[in-house]
Amino acid sequence: MLANVKTNIKTQWIANPSKDFLSGLVVAFAMIPEAIAFSGIAGVDPQVGLFGAFVLSITIALVGGRMGMITSATGSTALLMTGVVATGIAAGKAQGLDNSTTQALGLSYLIAAGLLTGVFQILWGYLRLAYQMRFVPQGVLSGFVNALALLIFQAQFEQLGITSHYGNFLGPVKGQIIIVWILVLIGLIIIYGLPRITKILPSQLVAIILLTLITVSLNLDIPTVSDLGKLPNGLPTLSLPFGSFENGKVPFSFETFGLILPTALAISLVGLMETFLTQDILDDMTDTNSNKNKEARGQGIANFISSLFGGMAGCALVGQSVMNTENGGRTRLSTFSSGICLLAMIILCKPWLEQIPMAALVSVMITIAISTADTNGLKNIARIPRSDTAVMLMTFSVTMLTTPHNLALGVIAGVSLAGILFSRKVAKVIKVNVVESNNQEITYEVTGQLFFVSKIYFLQGFDLHNHPNKVIINMKKAHIWDQSGVSALDQIIRKISLGGTQVEVVGLNKESLDLFERLGGQEQSHG
Repeated sequence: MLANVKTNIKTQWIANPSKDFLSGLVVAFAMIPEAIAFSGIAGVDPQVGLFGAFVLSITIALVGGRMGMITSATGSTALLMTGVVATGIAAGKAQGLDNSTTQALGLSYLIAAGLLTGVFQILWGYLRLAYQMRFVPQGVLSGFVNALALLIFQAQFEQLGITSHYGNFLGPVKGQIIIVWILVLIGLIIIYGLPRITKILPSQLVAIILLTLITVSLNLDIPTVSDLGKLPNGLPTLSLPFGSFENGKVPFSFETFGLILPTALAISLVGLMETFLTQDILDDMTDTNSNKNKEARGQGIANFISSLFGGMAGCALVGQSVMNTENGGRTRLSTFSSGICLLAMIILCKPWLEQIPMAALVSVMITIAISTADTNGLKNIARIPRSDTAVMLMTFSVTMLTTPHNLALGVIAGVSLAGILFSRKVAKVIKVNVVESNNQEITYEVTGQLFFVSKIYFLQGFDLHNHPNKVIINMKKAHIWDQSGVSALDQIIRKISLGGTQVEVVGLNKESLDLFERLGGQEQSHG
């Protein structure tokens, strides 16, 4: 037992401590701007995203199923939170509460949804949902990431001076817009240009530092991180979101449960989808295998604890996880150190963080939106099968047309369409051929899968107007999958028998025969 513990500590924590710690430090720098920006998208103070990033990183390092994967507040989960935060703010205004209490009520609804998200994800882990999510087709994933990319980009409109419904902070006023656009352009040039020269430091971090120096040295009057809201003054504290409206809390009731349920369910599924996608990427990069169901439970525990400490729910970050792996971060220590370094930086560097111009974060978020999109799939859309393109467009369209935009509904719509299109393809595979025919006897050979979609093609394969003495239906190369398949075979037997013909079904495999008998098929007709 003790030997196993020592082995696990060595392989999962201290296999290469110097590389893991340094990689975690670099990743922590990259997590700060995103955590702040995603807080803005959700409509809450920056400290909510920063506390979430810290607690999620620390917790997932201990209980996650994939070593070296970075978990934090993300765009996909933040976008799903806008509706529940808006619900809380609207409830506060309806109660006539002051602005600070109203904002606190919006946060309380978000925290309550985060707690329920954690419970759902723990449940999904024990129900082995990861095995079912393996069957999500590529078209759905493509539509998902493309919708996510557009939503992240769209969320920056307010800070670019374009009308947007995301967030509760003010964007630049008329005289500031041109300065903001110039700074965003400079930031994009740095982010995409610097890696061509050197990759020692993350280009996003360099862009933020340089744009902050420009803003401070020129004393530019433009929106900064301090305009978003409160930054942390110390460690997060344990608290529950339940109580009275007057205290900025939500009642612990079925009504509250009904309000947060759709958001929590959506975050739990979308978060796991993005996490499993990231997990697959890291498994491929490191040529290793990891436990997705354990990771699902770990994500649930991390989101639950993050919410208890006033942080946002989140999921795995693709960009930072890949960055960590490329920098040599392989063990749990790299994830753990990213959280510790993040907290140290946001507490010790608070005065500098507050001066970061929002233009710098906008440039970072635009690059994230571009990297999130399935640009390769869009370039090759003419070569992709039309059915896959239809699934991608369905996922994308449903996500963008729902209000508020719902990635989970988009995924459900895409998977449903993919299932229908696949069923149509499989349905046409079934064949009914006449292999022997005379006045006395006709033998039909059925090949393929008989179920609710292929039923119509199966029925069309028989001649119900010809009545020989005997009809043999050879099912040796077929399989019956459901009640519709049983009904179809039973229907053929009855209709042929009505003309006085003896019907014999042969070759049914054991599973098909059991199903046929159990659902009331004509037992005396098969042999």
